[in-house]
Amino acid sequence: MAGEDLTEKVVNLCKRRGFVFPSAEIYGGFRSTYDYGPLGVLMLRNVKESWWRSMVQMRDDIVGIDAAILSSPKIWEASGHLAGFTDPLVDCRKCKERWRADQIGDTCPNCGSADLTEARAFNLMFKTFVGPVEDEASVAYLRPETAQGMFVNFLNVLQTSRKKPPFGIAQMGKSFRNEITPGNFVFRTREFEQMELEYFVPPQESGKWFEYWCGERLRWYVDLGIPEDKLRLRPHDPDELSHYSVGTADVEFDYPWGWGELEGIAQRTDFDLGRHSEHSGVRLEYFDQASGDRYTPFVVEPAAGATRAMMAFLLAAYDEDVVGGEERTVLRLSHRLAPYKVAVLPLSRKEPLVELSRKVLSELQPHWQCDYDETQSIGRRYRRQDEIGTPLAVTVDFDSLEDRAVTVRDRDSTEQVRVPIDDLVSEMRGRLTLQ
Repeated sequence: MAGEDLTEKVVNLCKRRGFVFPSAEIYGGFRSTYDYGPLGVLMLRNVKESWWRSMVQMRDDIVGIDAAILSSPKIWEASGHLAGFTDPLVDCRKCKERWRADQIGDTCPNCGSADLTEARAFNLMFKTFVGPVEDEASVAYLRPETAQGMFVNFLNVLQTSRKKPPFGIAQMGKSFRNEITPGNFVFRTREFEQMELEYFVPPQESGKWFEYWCGERLRWYVDLGIPEDKLRLRPHDPDELSHYSVGTADVEFDYPWGWGELEGIAQRTDFDLGRHSEHSGVRLEYFDQASGDRYTPFVVEPAAGATRAMMAFLLAAYDEDVVGGEERTVLRLSHRLAPYKVAVLPLSRKEPLVELSRKVLSELQPHWQCDYDETQSIGRRYRRQDEIGTPLAVTVDFDSLEDRAVTVRDRDSTEQVRVPIDDLVSEMRGRLTLQ
């Protein structure tokens, strides 16, 4: 299917089924902001939990923190964001639209005019004020990345966790960037969620760990269902490296509009710890008691966007096929990412079936996120669950009242089997691949 068609279909599905809504829609919307609906909030949570499981739970060399969103301007001065976190901005004098100069060439994409202003630096950080008086002494910033909270807490984590390099600090949370040209649905927005790791290593081991994390992070996306041919690892050219990086590679996804970044893996050297040591007067170093060496660790940083990842998983999972002579839309999501794992569907709304169906639901809910649906024909309800990616559907019919068994239907194959209610939890556990 053509790229534009796929994007439009996924965006429409997100709105129609409750994954993503335009923010403040009743007021005409608010540009480049989105609200995550009942299904979207579940899926986004599953993306983040899958990342946390892979990066923290299944390892003994990484711990997590949750740093503040509002932070001292001194952090951003030390990190270089106040001086260097900018995009080149131009305005079209004809249509008054504003663009990033490095993305449009010599003409306005909106009206085609070449009458553009000179490029000027535009800082991407959101500025606010702390306290009742709005003056320079009360200036604060919403964080444009989660990384700095991990750097300034380096010593706190080192001392309390009793880790030693190589070890990592992981964090998930909101970041804010005043993007000039947000777009492509949730791919580029001003408010977004990041999943970042700062991995602190002995300086001489930085290259080895950079290669390691490039491979690990690429495999994570494949393991969660994105085909390998839709992913690539693209090293940055020297002229596009960030001010702190001596080497960066992006995990990119083949979006309908072209290749775009899912995650960046950067060699940040000792830039951040060094800058914060210099500006704070506190030595952010590691002392190796065994060797007597004292050094500032180098850092390898895999930094992913949770919302971008969710969009890529949706695009990769979207499919259309024919079942029983009827066309259907199906999201072939990894079981780990699907908003609902199981749907309970009574064949009829008659009281004996509803009562038994509710009992079945109560048996499943302690183990998995479940949906319950008793409206419209069973065929339509199957299609609805297929379209939102629910891996398994449990149908309670009139025979269930007699044989105490239900029908379990698989989303991808549409195959159905009869399972005793007493064995249902065990059956679901065997079918759902959640680890």
